[in-house]
Amino acid sequence: MTLFRADEQGLPEGQQKPPKSKAQRKRTFGVTLLVGSLVIAVGLAAVPSAYVIEQPGPWFDTLGVVSVPDPEDDSKKDKIPLITIEGVESYPTTGELDLLTVSVLGNPEQTPSWLEVAGAWFDPAKAVVPMELIFPKEETTQEREASNTAQMVDSQQDAIAAALTSLGYDVVVGVEVLGFTKESPATSVLAVGDVITAFNGTAVESVPQLRELLATNGSTQPGTVSYIRGGVAQEAQVTPMDVDGNVVLGIGAKAKYDFPFDVSIRLDDVGGPSAGMMFALGIIDKLTPEDITDGNHFAGTGTIDAQGNVGPIGGIQQKLYGAKKAGATYFLAPADNCNEVVGHVPSGLQVYSVKTLDDALSVLSFVKMHGEKSEAMNAKMGMLATCQN
Repeated sequence: MTLFRADEQGLPEGQQKPPKSKAQRKRTFGVTLLVGSLVIAVGLAAVPSAYVIEQPGPWFDTLGVVSVPDPEDDSKKDKIPLITIEGVESYPTTGELDLLTVSVLGNPEQTPSWLEVAGAWFDPAKAVVPMELIFPKEETTQEREASNTAQMVDSQQDAIAAALTSLGYDVVVGVEVLGFTKESPATSVLAVGDVITAFNGTAVESVPQLRELLATNGSTQPGTVSYIRGGVAQEAQVTPMDVDGNVVLGIGAKAKYDFPFDVSIRLDDVGGPSAGMMFALGIIDKLTPEDITDGNHFAGTGTIDAQGNVGPIGGIQQKLYGAKKAGATYFLAPADNCNEVVGHVPSGLQVYSVKTLDDALSVLSFVKMHGEKSEAMNAKMGMLATCQN
């Protein structure tokens, strides 16, 4: 027997539903918010982004060893010195000189999710970068890898030259011709493999210096280029050309060195030129009877040329956190990166600004002299540059 009509919730028709308590309303809102957040999170996790994430990568002690494939068994690894010197006496070292890398999360084939990108925004050790800045559309993966490898090889040669020049060796021969542009005025004078030793009587030691000499000469008059071909010194007249306001010979070139003994640097799967300064410091420490690191733990980054000039690099903030993770106490930063350093130094890491290899060596010497009091002593004496001063 039906005594009353009930609605879908079991209440008699016409009877007013009891109001929800404040706790019930909060609980309902919380559940709704949680479910909505989960739905959004799942959606973001599945949607690809247009960015990649830069984060601290592996670090390598230039005074230490690296693992390389066993030449007789690819499944095994051998440990060898990162820097090997043969043909001259080298000396033991006690400190660490870490070069730092930046790893990239994501690529055009597999991009980070928006959820990963959002997390990276709030992590000071990471940076969110537009995809095309790291992976230009007009550049293939093979071209990019080849470029990075070539930059690493060149940076190693420049580092060896910088280190040996600092130690008093004369290693710079000139600038080697690698190729020509289609309209180069030098094709009738120079050949691939020629080594330019001087221009208008001034010795040429680097590509940037050659550019300066060409700019001084101008594109309206010929200049005298001195070069070596097949071991024979020669001279010729050539009139540089103007390309978009730049006076050039229309050649591809790189510095040419002649080292008095063998210095080998072995570092697989790492590209780019940013390890140059740390390579140079490692070579100098191994060739110096005095232990210049004195057991201290340094990390750093920066390009270098044969004259010892330190240049800026990318990913400095990630490398600062990589140095902290590596356990370094002291960090050598290129002066031109200082605007990216200020405000981003992890606690406990002392950062020094360097423009040249000599600046970096001065930091090592100062730390050797003052040890744990280095930061306080430098604040008092002002002998070393920091990104703050």
